[in-house]
Formats: sequence, structure tokens, C-alpha cells
Amino acid sequence: MVEQKINPVATLADVKRINPLIPMKAKVTRIIDETADVKTFCIAKEEAGRLTAPFRTAPGQLAMLSLPGVGEAMFSATDAPDHLQLSIKKVGLLTDALHEICPGQTVGIRGPYGNGFPMDEYKGKNILFIGGGIGLAPVRSVVRYCVDHRDDFGQLHLIYGSRSPADLVFKYDLFDTWPAVRDFKVSVTVDRGDDEWKGNVGFVPAFIEQLRPDPENTVCILCGPPIMIKFTLCILDKLGFTPENVITTLEMRMKCGIGKCGRCNIGSCFVCLDGPVFSLAQLKTLPNEY
Repeated sequence: MVEQKINPVATLADVKRINPLIPMKAKVTRIIDETADVKTFCIAKEEAGRLTAPFRTAPGQLAMLSLPGVGEAMFSATDAPDHLQLSIKKVGLLTDALHEICPGQTVGIRGPYGNGFPMDEYKGKNILFIGGGIGLAPVRSVVRYCVDHRDDFGQLHLIYGSRSPADLVFKYDLFDTWPAVRDFKVSVTVDRGDDEWKGNVGFVPAFIEQLRPDPENTVCILCGPPIMIKFTLCILDKLGFTPENVITTLEMRMKCGIGKCGRCNIGSCFVCLDGPVFSLAQLKTLPNEY
């Protein structure tokens, strides 16, 4: 009888080549409290005795974050030299659990996913960023890219709104970092103010109509609650922005990230493979399911 040789157990790298759904192990190195229900998690992996980002991401790409025994979900990722930043709003089972963890917690992460924003196509153009609530998270990665490559772009203008002053995310960027950047205008509004709020009060679409941004040579990057986007698109059309120059992201449709589960399917399109970044012109060719 010939002795059968049994191969050793496959390494994690071997498993990942076979199954791209297997996450890599990473660590939460820092947690920033943005608001009462939004936290930014800094995620890194240990490599050769030092902490590094699990992977590099382009503006608009996403990462799948998992908590063992709870679940996983897709989140917008912002690149940093030694970590990834994921800003997460507390809205359900997984996010509730994530909001309870502390620095040092082990998590799973995989990615990056999605096409990202085509930044080379925007060179030489003015960029109008419009964000609402936690919708500033995907916009923030693009803002950071534009700030880091400031000479590649024209005027920058961010219009951002939240429910109240207490719900404003990334306050340090909104009121300190970004206003100090050359030719970068930051306009902030809240649905309802308080005794200390000195800024604009009103909804984002009405604020845009009041500010009347110029569509000439301008790309608009838009992300926020569906109802805000619906009315904002009407205002942008009224101001003369063409569908080709209005860009948004459908990351909420993404589930597995690799086009296998079908949850992100819209007509002939798979958001995780063909998106999540689309122009309004592209979306107009798809069934109105988004």
C-alpha cells in the first residue's frame, strides 16, 4: 500500500486566493468621536513590527469591515500613510457593536472595492462638493485628494449640511483645516440652530440655491441622504449643471463587494463592479431603482 502524502494546512494567503471574501486581520488603533452617533475608526495592520494601512485606497473606494461574531458592512475609506479611516454612523446591529469597541480591538477588513472617482478627468476643473450628514465621509476622501494635489484643480467649494450643530461631522476639517487651504470656500448650514450657532440655518438644497455656485468648468460631487439628493438635483439642474458633471456614489447598494451576491444589481449594472461612483448621465440610463 502506497502511503498518501497529505499537504499541510493552507496558509491564510492561500485561502484568500481561493476565497476573496476572507478578510485580513487588522487592529483599531484610534477612535475619534465625531458626534453622539458617528465615530471615525483608524484601522491598521502590523507588518514587520510596525503599523501600516491594510491597503491603499483611491478617493471614493470602500472597505469591508467585519467584527467577529457580529457581521460585516461596507464603509467609505479615507487613506492615511499608516492607517485607513472609516467614519461610521450608529444605525444598526453591526454599527452599534462597533461603537462599543475600544482601541486595540481586532477586526477583519478586506478591499479596496469600487471604481473610485476619476480624479485625472477632473484636473483643471473647479470642484463643487455637496454633502449631507454622514454623506460627507465619502466626499472627504475626494476633498483630501484635492487638497494634497491642490495645483491640479481650480476653485474648491464645499457645501455641507446636517440636522443640527451637534450633528456636524469632521468639525476640525470644516472650520480649521479646509478654510485655510488656498481658494477653498467652505459653506455650512444646519436644519435647526441653537443658541451658540452663528452660521446659516436651512436645508441644503435651499442653501445651494442661495449660494448659486457657477456650473462653468465645474464638476459637482454629491453625497447625502436620498431626499436631500433628490431636491439638490433639481436645484443643480436649475443652475445649469449638466448630468455629465454631477457625480454621486451608490455605496449603500454594495454588499459582497465582488459582484457575486447580486444585491447591488441595477439593470445590467453591478454597483460593486461598475461603481459605486456614477455620473447622473450614467444613472439616467439605468432603471430607476437607486
